[in-house]
Amino acid sequence: MTATTLMGTTTSTATPGGTPALVVVAHGSRDPRALSTVRALLDRVRALRPGLPVHLGHIELNAPLLPDTLAALGERAAVLVPLLLSRGYHVKQDIPEMAAASPARAGVAAPLGPHSLLVDALHDRLTEAGWPARAPRDGAVVLASAGSRDPESRTDTGRTAALLAERLGVPVLPAYASAAAPTVPEAVRALTAHGYRRVAVASYFTAPGRFATECAAAAPWIASAPLGTHPAMAHLLLHRYHQALGAEGEGNAPEGARGTARHRAPGTARQGARGTARPATTYAAPTCGPHPAHA
Repeated sequence: MTATTLMGTTTSTATPGGTPALVVVAHGSRDPRALSTVRALLDRVRALRPGLPVHLGHIELNAPLLPDTLAALGERAAVLVPLLLSRGYHVKQDIPEMAAASPARAGVAAPLGPHSLLVDALHDRLTEAGWPARAPRDGAVVLASAGSRDPESRTDTGRTAALLAERLGVPVLPAYASAAAPTVPEAVRALTAHGYRRVAVASYFTAPGRFATECAAAAPWIASAPLGTHPAMAHLLLHRYHQALGAEGEGNAPEGARGTARHRAPGTARQGARGTARPATTYAAPTCGPHPAHA
């Protein structure tokens, strides 16, 4: 079984007279709040697209595991949308390998980030946490993410940091809970050393969990909640699904994803035959967000 991957071969995901299922692929967490958050997010997706079959599969730690979800689909066509915020091992290896080993005819979409809809969600979560309408002159943000050894993951996170800095008008420094540097406490100290007295931590996590909790605890001022069930997340999941199917433009966007097509990232595959999955998006992004010395 061959699946469409980030760098993979195009395969058909259409079933005659049927709609390819959307399979949201979450990482999995020992924190019970994560599973309840992901399920609530899928309910938002279903509310936006009542006719679309929406399923959940986890890479590890939680049921249903992705191989079990795909096995239950049989030979049905599906698009796997990673509930992950950047490229990395799970997106490049784990998910495509699980898809290829399944009976389902599955294509793999791009991860959620970087994307301007994520910046919308990050901005709103910071506002909810107390970020003022007018950015403080001594304000800065640490964008706290899970971290990865994959340099493309750090590139994607840096791109999100740059987009958030542009939105907020203050420096945004990416930091990581594991596997990459700087850590969140190190980023906070660096910004403080450059004279920023009000340093917020923006939680760049899809759901509550250990990493999100530890990063928030390092905030010297305010810390935002994880992205969770923010409406932009449901729209972005549908957008990635739509994008992987190769449709282009507002007129072809699935119900609930319309209004997001204008955010198409550079490198997006152009429209092919209907029902044909395209290789998922790749990005040419800057390697980092703005640093305080450049503010």
